[in-house]
Amino acid sequence: MKTLNEHLAQYAAYHRDARNIATHFVGIPMIFLSIIVLLSRPAFVGLTAVPITPALVLSCMVAIYYLWLDVRYGLVMAGVFVVCLLVANELAAQSTTLWLSMGIGLFVVGWIIQFIGHYYEGKKPAFVDDLMGLLIGPLFILVEFGFALRLRKEVQLAIEAQVGKVHIRKKTG
Repeated sequence: MKTLNEHLAQYAAYHRDARNIATHFVGIPMIFLSIIVLLSRPAFVGLTAVPITPALVLSCMVAIYYLWLDVRYGLVMAGVFVVCLLVANELAAQSTTLWLSMGIGLFVVGWIIQFIGHYYEGKKPAFVDDLMGLLIGPLFILVEFGFALRLRKEVQLAIEAQVGKVHIRKKTG
């Protein structure tokens, strides 16, 4: 299995334009939340006080994977999952129309924003070549946020050694 740095470097290779990364700070959280919202029905209430939903099961599986890649990032992402699950459970408790319109609306608008970013980048999204890009995208945003706060410099340097620094792509032709 790939390491954290290998996954991030592969994903970062498709995301070196600062404008693309900026759009991802908006688009990925929207898509991330939309998937959790849409998977928050049906809810199976059983022996636990927390309803068991497909969103909860998927979130736990992905959080475990993130923890396996890196404990610190995994813990932060687990916290993000908890917040998203709380929001999603509230939306799932509303009318079907509201739940679906929020879930689908966030998903569609999030992807539009993503594709605008890739226009600036001049490259296709990472998931086109490797579906793991869909899983690494949310982690990439957390990592980039950390880099902006000057955290985990060793990870940033490892990625930049493989794919170069973030820049603004100049139009050619």
